[in-house]
Amino acid sequence: MAFTQKTYMDEEALAEKEKIHKENKNTSLSEHHFQKLNQSVFINHTTEETQAAVVWMLSTYPPKECGIATFSQDLRQAVERVHGSSIKLKIAAIDNKDGERNYTGKAQYIFDSGDHLSYIHFANLINNDSQAKALLIQHEFGLFPDENQADFLEMLHEIEKPILLVMHTVIPSPSNAHRNKTTSLVNAAGGVIVMTERSARILNTEYNVPIEKIEIIPHGTHLLGHSQKNILKEKLGLKKRTVLSTFGLISRNKNIETSLKSLPSIIEKFPEVIFLVLGRLHPEVFKKEGDSYYRELEGMVKKLNLTNHVKFVNRYLELDELMEYLQATDIYLFTSKDPAQAVSGTFAYALSSGCAIVSTPIPHAKELIENGSGLLFEFEDPKSLSIQILRYLNEPAFREKISGNALELMANTAWENIAIRYVDTLKKTCNNSFCVQYNIPGINTEHLEKLTTEKGILQFARYNQPEPSSGYTLDDNARALIVATMIYLKTGSCKMLQFAEIYLQFIKDCQLPDGNFINYINEEGTASPENEDVNLEDSNGRAIWALGYLNKMMPSRFTEQTNEILIKAMPHFELIKSPRAIAFIMKGLYYFNSCHPSSELKRLIENLADKLSVLYQSTTDQEWKWFEPYLTYANSILPEAMLIAYEVTSKNIYGQIARESFDFLLSKTFTRHQIKVIPNKGWLHKGKKSAVHGEQPIDVAYTILALDRFYYVYKDEKYLSKLKIAFDWFLGENHLKRIIYDPATGGCFDGLEENSVNLNQGAESTVSYLLARLTLDKYSGKENPDLRLAKIITERNLFQ
Repeated sequence: MAFTQKTYMDEEALAEKEKIHKENKNTSLSEHHFQKLNQSVFINHTTEETQAAVVWMLSTYPPKECGIATFSQDLRQAVERVHGSSIKLKIAAIDNKDGERNYTGKAQYIFDSGDHLSYIHFANLINNDSQAKALLIQHEFGLFPDENQADFLEMLHEIEKPILLVMHTVIPSPSNAHRNKTTSLVNAAGGVIVMTERSARILNTEYNVPIEKIEIIPHGTHLLGHSQKNILKEKLGLKKRTVLSTFGLISRNKNIETSLKSLPSIIEKFPEVIFLVLGRLHPEVFKKEGDSYYRELEGMVKKLNLTNHVKFVNRYLELDELMEYLQATDIYLFTSKDPAQAVSGTFAYALSSGCAIVSTPIPHAKELIENGSGLLFEFEDPKSLSIQILRYLNEPAFREKISGNALELMANTAWENIAIRYVDTLKKTCNNSFCVQYNIPGINTEHLEKLTTEKGILQFARYNQPEPSSGYTLDDNARALIVATMIYLKTGSCKMLQFAEIYLQFIKDCQLPDGNFINYINEEGTASPENEDVNLEDSNGRAIWALGYLNKMMPSRFTEQTNEILIKAMPHFELIKSPRAIAFIMKGLYYFNSCHPSSELKRLIENLADKLSVLYQSTTDQEWKWFEPYLTYANSILPEAMLIAYEVTSKNIYGQIARESFDFLLSKTFTRHQIKVIPNKGWLHKGKKSAVHGEQPIDVAYTILALDRFYYVYKDEKYLSKLKIAFDWFLGENHLKRIIYDPATGGCFDGLEENSVNLNQGAESTVSYLLARLTLDKYSGKENPDLRLAKIITERNLFQ
């Protein structure tokens, strides 16, 4: 039949790949291509149909060395990673010409904040830029000289585009003059961003800024593929040392001498301690007093006999090296002596690296660690500092708990999340006059590889570290087999072929002599007692799905093995009662039949479809078009299975049920701009409301697979549009505006809760993400111009 002669992969391409693999040629080239694919970060999907929105950002910027310059560079790069070329941040670099700096390729305009004419020219530039949607200003009063404050304010009033003001410092208990100066700037802006709740509260209560004008977006931090501490210590020459550290551009305000004075009493009890001072002198400090502060610190080290316990890394550290030092750190010391310091990027970076932290009680620190994510000590008090450090050292379990709390606390501050919130705030400030797209990440198998052993893919991970004690499941290995096959066919990776063979062997080992399958295998590779307590029908169904897919896509290599397993399992198919197990089996049989058409396989598909049809007819009515009186997990598989039955048999009733039930499901899980799958905290029962939160990646992935098939059959663009909306859930288009896919590891977080993301990256979530990502791949680029994906997404966003 016509339906069964088509597959989702180009038949000529499939034949060519089979020929290459069969002849065992071009292996090194395929591996090289796969490595390049794995290293790629993002694919640009902006087309001629969409024009990038331009936002100007006025800020200091590298190569100038200061915290705001680094912040602005990190923000710009994060926006590019998340939204690609659909939005462009143009940089107007604030530079008072106090040194030779080359901004070529980094900034589009050099803004001299001490030059009256610069304010006039910049206002004209913004107003005459037809693509410019808004101006984003990174503000610190020190960046704009007092004598030019009138120029600055006049410029803000002259600019005709919306202005968003980011206030890095909000001074409490201001003088009348300072209050008036600040409120004049705020009044000239369309909105204000601050980084802490305390700053927002001060603006509202002490500067009378309306709370609705203020957006709180925390300081961003870098996503990390958290490496094992002992490995990093050995790499950095710190083996068997307990590492304390601090970092940043060094100045007297960092008060490093307090840390040095605290060390003797600590080293007396813990002689393996070493204190790292990471970073060079602040350029402004060096300009005023040379390296005198560093010489004072070195003198103090000698005086206190700390030569073997203090190391100065007196240079600029690139980001990767800095993050390695922070991840190797056991306890981070933040010793600023400025009580008014509102925000610290170094403090945020240390927390997000999982450091146990001891900090002076600056507002940022008090706000972040009051919930048990660190310890505080008094300003310039070495004894208070040593007490807190010793508490960590004496209680390793406490230190580990604090580190975990810090990671959980700072997860929402990943630069990708911050970029999403900045762009959303800009859109609101501009009354949604522009739209953006989410950039599609490149395919990264790093975490899949990390989870896979010689036995199979491990079930759970603690953050991104595999937990061997969790064992293995048939469910995960079946899905992983499909993913490994898809990647192998795409890239020719020998490693993915090896993984496919491992996952297939796991499925074979789970099959019992009677043809049924068990699901749970422990770390040692033997059956777990859980198999006695859990209904295993769904797991059996997923195994058949994976076997069928493998059989279809690589028939010359695996037909004999997959057919052998199928024949043993077939006698049980018509005894299965679980609707989802039936549906998964139907998918597997569809693939077997499309490769080797068989009247027996067709009959089985039809009989199983009739079972689902009976369920549908028994519960459906005008308001409820479903197979059961409730929506639970893996819902999309049911209408997809009915569509498969329609493809195989051409029976219109199957197609009607498929479309009715799927459209009903979509009406319950999609808003105009987002997917919100049925939460696992409480199912949706007929005539009732479901729980609000508890979304899992696997349900989003199954929805994407079903949308893909429905678009393939019906060519209805609503399915394609929803497919992209659903995938954007992984990239941050969800109720928390948080990324669920972790580009630093290639893993996927385990779930989206009401106020947080489950940061563990287990097999189910990671494989589900890859299933979704690989499905989306066929719609990228120009090989499918009739799909007009960019146009659909642009039109969808224009009406936000």
